[in-house]
Amino acid sequence: MNPSSSSTVVVGSDETTSIRRNSNRPKYSRFTQQELPACKPILTPKWVISVFLIVGIVFIPIGVVSLLASRDVVEIIDRYDSVCVPKNISGVDYITGNLDKTCVRSLIVPKKMKQPIYVYYQLENYYQNHRRYVKSRSDQQLRSSSKRADVGSCEPEDRANGQPIVPCGLIAWSLFNDTYSFTSNRGGNANTSLVVNKKGIAWKSDRDHKFGKDVFPSNFQKGPLIGGGKLDENVSLDKQEDLIVWMRTAALPTFRKLYGKIEVDLIAGDVINVTLKNNYNTYSFDGKKKLVLSTTRWIGGKNDFLGIAYLTVGGLCFFLAMAFTVVYLVKPRQLGDPTYLSWNRNPGGN
Repeated sequence: MNPSSSSTVVVGSDETTSIRRNSNRPKYSRFTQQELPACKPILTPKWVISVFLIVGIVFIPIGVVSLLASRDVVEIIDRYDSVCVPKNISGVDYITGNLDKTCVRSLIVPKKMKQPIYVYYQLENYYQNHRRYVKSRSDQQLRSSSKRADVGSCEPEDRANGQPIVPCGLIAWSLFNDTYSFTSNRGGNANTSLVVNKKGIAWKSDRDHKFGKDVFPSNFQKGPLIGGGKLDENVSLDKQEDLIVWMRTAALPTFRKLYGKIEVDLIAGDVINVTLKNNYNTYSFDGKKKLVLSTTRWIGGKNDFLGIAYLTVGGLCFFLAMAFTVVYLVKPRQLGDPTYLSWNRNPGGN
């Protein structure tokens, strides 16, 4: 073999390899190199101070208005689970025994409460968010009568006396069953009845889509252990709003659920007499029960958190704006040349 021809072949092989390597390289693109036009502001002292100052000026008034609106909500809270138990008996023995559960409480209206006045029951140390508790229900059964026997996810409250329970599951079984009736001395008339409207207390989406018009309670609370309230078997589930409210489980161990609405104004100094049935067992797990009467404003119920949060963030931003202004005036620092920033150079480093 001719040495010269052999050398030519080797050289050609290297060139071919080099060409292949170059062909595998991606072509230069401003998109792949992240060099497309973009907004890249330079954080100058004036710009930073202006942003903090604007946030402070906007947030502080919003916080003040929100806090004043929350403080304008009138709220009456009465814990009754402990005071409604006779002193010579424990709470568990009282609630499980055949004793009269009637209890009368007197509440004084601190200032005028405009209608509608919302009546809530509040439970504490009650974990509705427990995984087994939350899963113990059948949404298919609640929606359609044809799914009456769909109780596979409802254990241990799935069947009683060999028949499916409707509604099944621990959530429905533990339905809150304390009751409240109200009278007042409003207008100088003693024992004027205050009607509690229990219609429209559940979400419309729940009534229309989660609870069927053709589903009626059956075999409910017929087992050996009674958990909570009973249901009228002649009323469809979409009309039983106490159940619908209860079935929307709470995320935290302290929660309120709407019981009804009082649709008359209450005047400051009015005495409200509450006759309640203390039926619900919270004593076995050291729970608490409270009755809450509350008005609302545009911000909702009484909750100072939103206003305090706005005031905190706004105040912090205003303080930082003032601090940066003082530093900028007392000890200014010369800004560097922005032409040396990477996005101001020629594409590809050329």
